[in-house]
Amino acid sequence: MEGTLSKWTNVVKGWQYRWCVLDDISGTLSYYTSREKMVRGVRRGCVRLKGAMIGIDDEDNLTFTVTVDGKTFHFQARTRADRELWIRALEDTIQKQLYGYRVNQIQVNNDTVVPTLESFDKKLGEADAYLQLLIEQTKNLEVKMSSMCEEDKAHCECIISETNKLMDQVKHSIVMLQIAKNTAFPVNGSYRTTSVSTDYDFPSLEGDTGSIEYGAECEERSRRDSQSMDNDIPDVSYSSSEDDFYDAYEDKEDWSKPREIEPIPAMRRKYKNRIPASGSDEVPENSGNLVRSGSTDLNQISVDNTERTISTMPKKRDSNNKDNIVPTYPDGSINYDAIYEDQDESDVTMQGSVVTHLISQVKIGMDLTKVALPTFILEKRSLLEMYADYLAHPDLFLKANELNTPEERMVQIVRWYLSSYHAGRNSAVAKKPYNPILGEIFRCHWDVPGGPTVESELSNEDIAQKGSDTTTVNEEENPLPWTDPDQLIFLAEQVSHHPPISAFYAEHKKNKVTLCANVWTKSKFLGLSVAVHHVGQGIVRLLKHKEEYISTFPSGYGRSILTVPWIELGGSVTITCPQTGYHCDIEFHTKPFYGGKKHRITAEVFGPKTKKAFLTISGEWNGSMEAKWADGRTEMFVNTKAIDVIKKRVRKVSEQDTNESRYIWKEVTLGLKVDNVDQASQAKAEIEQKQRNEAEARKEHSEVWIPRWFVQKGESWEYKCPLEKRLGVTFESMPS
Repeated sequence: MEGTLSKWTNVVKGWQYRWCVLDDISGTLSYYTSREKMVRGVRRGCVRLKGAMIGIDDEDNLTFTVTVDGKTFHFQARTRADRELWIRALEDTIQKQLYGYRVNQIQVNNDTVVPTLESFDKKLGEADAYLQLLIEQTKNLEVKMSSMCEEDKAHCECIISETNKLMDQVKHSIVMLQIAKNTAFPVNGSYRTTSVSTDYDFPSLEGDTGSIEYGAECEERSRRDSQSMDNDIPDVSYSSSEDDFYDAYEDKEDWSKPREIEPIPAMRRKYKNRIPASGSDEVPENSGNLVRSGSTDLNQISVDNTERTISTMPKKRDSNNKDNIVPTYPDGSINYDAIYEDQDESDVTMQGSVVTHLISQVKIGMDLTKVALPTFILEKRSLLEMYADYLAHPDLFLKANELNTPEERMVQIVRWYLSSYHAGRNSAVAKKPYNPILGEIFRCHWDVPGGPTVESELSNEDIAQKGSDTTTVNEEENPLPWTDPDQLIFLAEQVSHHPPISAFYAEHKKNKVTLCANVWTKSKFLGLSVAVHHVGQGIVRLLKHKEEYISTFPSGYGRSILTVPWIELGGSVTITCPQTGYHCDIEFHTKPFYGGKKHRITAEVFGPKTKKAFLTISGEWNGSMEAKWADGRTEMFVNTKAIDVIKKRVRKVSEQDTNESRYIWKEVTLGLKVDNVDQASQAKAEIEQKQRNEAEARKEHSEVWIPRWFVQKGESWEYKCPLEKRLGVTFESMPS
């Protein structure tokens, strides 16, 4: 494949057109300043594709990257369709280089054996033998023609003429097949395309005295053509520009680290007892534990196989490391609450080879919702618990209700919103929370600064003493009946599994403020990163002022997934108040591949029916943000590093219901805490299998899952008994 692409050269020259040539045989992407330079062989640069990673930008449908040898090359296609063609061709070439064909490979598909190279040679020999029989029969016919009448001779001449055409085609096919074989399986191990003319001058039939011996000739041509191949494929990818590379591995040492596990071709893994590894008569015992990489159907990736792969990774066994000590109560029972309170995350770079192996099975743009991820990249909490961090600053959340003007309230809602993301993403290492199972819930509450603090919490036994009737009423009005009206409560529930939708609700009864939101997570593989799009909305309701503030969510990106992953947010977000007409446009900026800063945001706040913003905000969502008013005043809008995160309060795991997050995932969290990946993987597999069994049982009995706390209204999910419903508060939109 060849054609025109733009390539990023450097900051001064920017994008420049290059004539690019993809050689799927040699596994290289070469580029030239023009097609004429390509014909003359003046190569500008070359990218070795063996072991390369393709990446795309989810916000730009023209650019893509190729990362290999510690460098990242940036290319830009003319159209989205062109980019798709290049990406698919590059992925196929990378797969061919990574899982190259071997002479003795055997593949079974539905009990059908795919012929080996020896079988191919045998069939080719049979075709040659049939050709010789046809030649002999033609000669015999020519001998018999001498004694035939003129009419029969004319008929036989017609037969011989058509037979000669057929034999020419068969000869040509045999030669082409031999050339193809020697191109794919050259004697010296180098791949080289061979130029073949379709106007091959076959010798006349009279000169044929035996079997056609074109194979050796083709083999010699292939050998001669491939002698200089080593000079065509560079040892390391290179470019003529020194400023070509951005966003490659930030730490060059990460690239040079030896990998613990190397991916093994699918056929060799499947037949590990029959086919020895290259250059060896034995196959490592753990090679059978790797996930099959020959399939791109993510639904077929085995959770168990993935986990067994992880179990082969080295584990930290430092007895002096306090992180590996299981916290216990005085009676010797495990203190799961202490495990959840410790949210320090360890580095995951040592597991890079497993991540590489996992992502080698997926395609660019593929949905990752159903992918069974390795246990070691999981964060020690559920996604439902992570959503609670939106309210890590309850004082900022509730303050808007105390302000007098709509403008002040909108500005305060924006201040709370921009400060709501850093608490849930403050770890130096980006990890993925547990995927909640259907019906899973998470409950917690906060003591608001300045309000009364409740030092003790009611246990399940204390709640039961209130009487079953009272408890039922309290749970209808308050899903956390052990709290009081001065506390901010939070409830999250996984209301759907396919698609994965979470709903959560928060309220402060005394201040009459509520929050109701639903989020549908859609993940996508981008090559060197993973995108998670949050589809849905959140609504803050100030019952005192009868105002609603409707907001959307930014997308999340897991970057540098081959080394030390880190999180960034990106995309456009809006906050609107239908009752007052105020609205805010927020842009979460992703880091450009050259220069620029991480985690930048810009925002503009508009009044009703105005096109000019009265307030602009800029800064970093996990740092300081500055506000500039229309009259020229500037001030510190919010500094997330200078404000305290209010710790959420959660009931003890031993007192939680069996469908609450910390109770469900306690054994997985314990395994991750003590660095016992086998234990965590086994516990995770049991949870997932139980969920499958329950889904099959519902399907068998034609039952439909009904969420406990939320009900669907259109495309959104609402809490069944919100505070505004109990108080009879209604909201009306501002006339357009």
